Amino acid sequence: MHFKGFCLLSILMILALGNTSAQTSFGIRGGYSISRMSYLYELGRPSIRTSGIAAPTFSFVFEHFNNKNAGVQIELQYLTLGYTQESDLGETNQTELEYLKIPFLANFYAGKSGRFHIKIGPHIGYMINATDVLREFEDPTNLPTYGGANDDPNRFMYGLTGGAGLSKLFGKSTLEGDVRFSYEFGRPEGQDRIFDMNSTNIEITLTYLFQVAKTKLQK
Repeated sequence: MHFKGFCLLSILMILALGNTSAQTSFGIRGGYSISRMSYLYELGRPSIRTSGIAAPTFSFVFEHFNNKNAGVQIELQYLTLGYTQESDLGETNQTELEYLKIPFLANFYAGKSGRFHIKIGPHIGYMINATDVLREFEDPTNLPTYGGANDDPNRFMYGLTGGAGLSKLFGKSTLEGDVRFSYEFGRPEGQDRIFDMNSTNIEITLTYLFQVAKTKLQK
């Protein structure tokens, strides 16, 4: 079911290309992300939800429009996910997972110089580093470490991303502010030390885009 949803949004992104050319822009995006994990340490047990990780995120952005109100956006994004767990005694375990993430987003806009936008689509990514920032207590029901020499985490990520926001055009420049939500279908656990886990992520960012090419739309 997860893979079907991933494929359907990939098709939606392709359909947003249309048949005519409009404009192409490049830019950068930056802000903060907040990620949380929930997991089942064994089948039949209740889900455990961890505290979040807040960290900076930034992207290089490519945006292309093929009609007046729809287009595509592709990014190369640096992102940190992870978890924080605390014991009843105030001890803390914290792990950070750093990724290079590539969202493939269909863009839909309403408005002219001031616009409302919705972006939605699949993403893939690869874990470039795992760090166990704090490891102050051990419990068989906790999430394991992922930054140790023998942990061997699953480094591939894939999931769905969606968001909405506002943008303002200034000549060839565009300034956007948006909020995004991502759900990960991939999981870093590669040794079956826990039964199941998932990760969610919220991003609050600003994007600057500069138009490098524009072609008049065909009627």
